Amino acid sequence: MSTRYLLALDQGTASSRAIVFDSEARMCALAQREFAQHFPRPGWVEHDAMEIWSTQLAVAREAISKAQLQARDIAAIGIANQRETTVVWDHTTGVPIAPAIVWQDRRTTLVCEQLKQEGLEPLVRAKTGLVLDPYFSATKIAWILDHVAGARARAERGELAFGTIDTWLAYKLSGGAIHATDPSNGARTLLFDIEQNAWDEDLLRHFRVPRAVMPEIVPSSGVLGHTAAAVFGTPIAIAGIAGDQQSALFGQACHQAGMAKNTYGTGCFMLLNTGTKRVHSNAGLLTTRTADPGRHHYALEGSVFVAGAAVQWLRDGLGIIAKSADIEPLAASVPDAGGVRFVPAFTGLGAPYWDARARGTMIGLTRGTTAAHLARAVLDAIALQSAELLEAMQRDAGLTLTELRVDGGATANKLLMQVQADLLGVPVIRPATLETTALGTAYLAGFAVGVWNGLDQISSQWRKADEIVPMMTPDQRGQMLDDWRRAVARSRDWATD
Repeated sequence: MSTRYLLALDQGTASSRAIVFDSEARMCALAQREFAQHFPRPGWVEHDAMEIWSTQLAVAREAISKAQLQARDIAAIGIANQRETTVVWDHTTGVPIAPAIVWQDRRTTLVCEQLKQEGLEPLVRAKTGLVLDPYFSATKIAWILDHVAGARARAERGELAFGTIDTWLAYKLSGGAIHATDPSNGARTLLFDIEQNAWDEDLLRHFRVPRAVMPEIVPSSGVLGHTAAAVFGTPIAIAGIAGDQQSALFGQACHQAGMAKNTYGTGCFMLLNTGTKRVHSNAGLLTTRTADPGRHHYALEGSVFVAGAAVQWLRDGLGIIAKSADIEPLAASVPDAGGVRFVPAFTGLGAPYWDARARGTMIGLTRGTTAAHLARAVLDAIALQSAELLEAMQRDAGLTLTELRVDGGATANKLLMQVQADLLGVPVIRPATLETTALGTAYLAGFAVGVWNGLDQISSQWRKADEIVPMMTPDQRGQMLDDWRRAVARSRDWATD
């Protein structure tokens, strides 16, 4: 067979997806299944790791079948994953000892505040490029070990394994033979020295995480093992691993310093490639590792915790819309939000605020406020949060961006993309292939097995679908941002536990 195919596993916060790509980066088949979200207490968010595995396996098999292929036709598998979400399981049985704690979860807020008071944050920033926040994995691991009977002792004896979702899937796919992660995921744990490319013993000690539970660090692109024969009927190389946002940066062909992308999913994640230069942020942005084959590159990242999740809230929580796509015509039925500002701080605020105690706020309501105004305010909030991130990135990096490449499901919303371009003041570029998260890990896997031979070849396959140009005046843009910041101020420091 002359054409070679890659299977990309795109395991996200709300669904498990699988896409088959060919060697021209064309999408041949897609399969997707949602899975349950669990909210056992305010600020807590959990997943069933076994449900993640079962849905991911099901869609992988379905995508291969839809593409009318056999497992032997797949050159390699790449894994892109929701980052920071924490699974701890029995090393022998492969059964999790507790629900997975999702990246959005805030249960370890008090622990992080205590560690800040003890002066740990400067060490964390210096080694990891991160802030000391419940968002990341370290305090989640410790919480599980402290709250499951006997878990800490078992972890010390090497009986338990920790992994983010990439590690969990690689372990399950390989029948327990692989316990590994890549730098782009390791860099999101608070335990990884991004310059030394290794787990840091001081951080492991401070966060009380036994070294024995940690996975091996492997390159983002490279064959690290094969699937167990029983999984697909024949072994397939597992050759690419990247956190979803770094995978999207790679899939958007943002290979050079100064290129940026924003992914619109459950949250929004903006990354700016800074090349070999590690930029220290003065605005609470994160410094992280990219997923470049054979290169040690860094990126600045800003995280919006709630984006598409706010649309889901309108649908499932308030019943204002029947399906997510309904938000666009509803919001477009009014010229603006009617003075309403919505701060979707359901699980706190990320950069540049990093306020774990902030909570969702709707302000500016009047008797004239309608469902359409609320829908418009939700779209505005997604775009406003991202506009603040880009402002901060440009200041920190000393760069002025000329465009922003975007991807993710919400980019199909033309109104949102127009508002985003208006607030950024630069064109927003949608690629021909919107599935850039999956495409990025397909590229990483294909690179490892010789489907693609260089970054230039990958860049040449990137195509622009359309370009949305700003239409808002600077004064209008400034007024919206001022109103947004006033609303944010009223949302902050609300939760008391």
